[in-house]
Amino acid sequence: MKIDVTLTKHPKEKPADESKLSFGKLFTDHMFIMDYDEGEGWHSPRIVPYGPIEIEPSAMCLHYGQEVFEGLKAYHTADGRKLLFRPDRNMARMNISNERLCIPKIDEKFGVEAIKKLVEVDKDWIPTAKGTSLYIRPFIFAVDPMIGVHPAKHLKFIIILSPVGAYYPKGIDPVDIYVETNYVRTVRGGMGFAKTAGNYAASLKAQDEAEKKDFTQVLWLDGVERKYIEEVGTMNVFFIINGKAVTPSLDGATLAGITRMSSMELLRKWGYDVEERRISIDEVAEAAAAGHLDEAFGTGTAAVISPIGKLCWHDKDIVINGGKIGPITQRLYDTLTGIQSGELEDDMGWTVEI
Repeated sequence: MKIDVTLTKHPKEKPADESKLSFGKLFTDHMFIMDYDEGEGWHSPRIVPYGPIEIEPSAMCLHYGQEVFEGLKAYHTADGRKLLFRPDRNMARMNISNERLCIPKIDEKFGVEAIKKLVEVDKDWIPTAKGTSLYIRPFIFAVDPMIGVHPAKHLKFIIILSPVGAYYPKGIDPVDIYVETNYVRTVRGGMGFAKTAGNYAASLKAQDEAEKKDFTQVLWLDGVERKYIEEVGTMNVFFIINGKAVTPSLDGATLAGITRMSSMELLRKWGYDVEERRISIDEVAEAAAAGHLDEAFGTGTAAVISPIGKLCWHDKDIVINGGKIGPITQRLYDTLTGIQSGELEDDMGWTVEI
């Protein structure tokens, strides 16, 4: 399908000081839109000036949450190239979410082309300061003007862009995580493996309470036994125990992160043992008490690699590596951000040039 382009006549002023960029608060001049209508399929792909979306108050997405989204980034390299990081994986994962939410699948290759085209149109918005990037948010939502619980017959696929700085204000400094034992985010058979708004709405209460206690994020335990680790609110999680990398297995309640996948591939390439399995919070606490918990870190598109300095579980602190970033965490961060920014050679074949 041909993507029609309508350029804005009123371009916004771009940020003068990229060191002050926050995350997800400023948006570029244009957005991509494509419509779905039953019987016609996905159609009318277009790039238009960024602006409000007009939908009916009865639009089904507002009442029943039929929505999915993705997140990835574009980077400006020192030699002037514009790079995406594994966009094909994001589009493949979006279709996994689509299937769970009864949303018609998109053509994954076309989805990547739409991203590339939009980023090319707004390429001057890609920040160039170290540690910055252009965040890309594709999302799909139901717009049927009807109160009634059933899969939508009319939807919109939209992509917006946002120049961003570091996800966490403290940057690569280790974060403190609160282990949630009261609330439940999802269970097997639910939507935990899908990237959909409902999962994040379910996390808000615990996240709000954790922030009031000065914790950066929440570590979720399984919703049945409340003992097996699943993921952090915006990240997958890894533990280095006796030199071995352990990460919770994907059991249907945990998102299959692109950065998680990339981290495992790098670790195995470097010769580390990587285990995907059930791991309990008790095992982590016991490993820490015995001096066997070497490092812990989260992985995700927004923060890339985020070292964990402390876990708080039942009002007891589990301090990891003296609250400092560990060598494996640092190497992963340096390698992934180096590949993404073009500072390191991409011998993994992960980047896509625009």
